[in-house]
Amino acid sequence: MCGIVGYIGNKSVVEILMDELSKLEYRGYDSSGIAINADGKIKIYKAEGKLQNIKDLLKDYENETKSAKIGIGHIRWATHGSPTEINAHPHTCNCGKLVIVHNGIIENFKELKEELIKQGCVFTSQTDTETVAHLVAQEYNKVKDLTEAVRLASKKLQGAYALGIMHQDLP
Repeated sequence: MCGIVGYIGNKSVVEILMDELSKLEYRGYDSSGIAINADGKIKIYKAEGKLQNIKDLLKDYENETKSAKIGIGHIRWATHGSPTEINAHPHTCNCGKLVIVHNGIIENFKELKEELIKQGCVFTSQTDTETVAHLVAQEYNKVKDLTEAVRLASKKLQGAYALGIMHQDLP
């Protein structure tokens, strides 16, 4: 299983996400990541191993992240795919504007992934989560409403899960 967090507010999002992910780091997690909307662009930071690794990584990006006030974070215990930076969440769609963190399992992700690949989606990870990112993005491109896109995508998902989703154009 995993842990997900999200924040929208007036404080520095990176500090809040790291504090909240620290509270979840008690069971030997293998990777972590955050996505923020900084200056109207989605920026993703991931690290393999302990949460301290992403904290160390983020020190190199303080100027780039300090203005962000919205973000999502994830701490992972690998269930689909090996514990690598590529498989760490957050995951995005092909356009890079939609980003997702996920807790739980999508039982039918293999079938959905095959269908999405046939439709032109390019996958970079081995996770079930990336399948959800592509699926929500596909629905968003049709309806141009993120809430409706998530609702429509969720109808196609089988399993037990929680999602944290951001879109670059919808701060």
